[in-house]
Amino acid sequence: MPELHPDVAVLAPLLGTWAGTGHGEYPTIPSFDYLEEIAIGHVGKPFLTYSQRTRATDDGRPLHAETGYLRLPAPGRIELVLAQPTGVTEIDEGTLSVEHDGLAIQVASTSIGLTGSAKSITALSRSFGLTGDELTYRVAMAAVDVPLTHHLAATLHRQRG
Repeated sequence: MPELHPDVAVLAPLLGTWAGTGHGEYPTIPSFDYLEEIAIGHVGKPFLTYSQRTRATDDGRPLHAETGYLRLPAPGRIELVLAQPTGVTEIDEGTLSVEHDGLAIQVASTSIGLTGSAKSITALSRSFGLTGDELTYRVAMAAVDVPLTHHLAATLHRQRG
């Protein structure tokens, strides 16, 4: 494997495979629980690769997936670039804080692309917290005429690093 690019070295604690459970809710759908796996890797370039998959807790059927990249354009700044099979692309920008025991990331959408058949999403925000081998996140979404509101929360644990 190539060396980690020095521009993203501060993100090294995120590298690996993370798995755990989450809970979703939104005013227009029934609440649900899910299993999740996130893989964060690198290829020696100034970005990290990001791949996420969720499955239903009851029968393991696929629920959601997204793939993309984490980039650091400047100290303390982070970008998350994602594509989803639902016809949504997402560019999020925000802050990265290095804390004594981990990382804190806060991002919000600066651009959302939608195919003609995708549901209407007008805003997204995400927060990630890393402490040791535990990764937590929260997602808020504005979609289908509902203003920005809490949608997802999960706690994942390092499986492989």
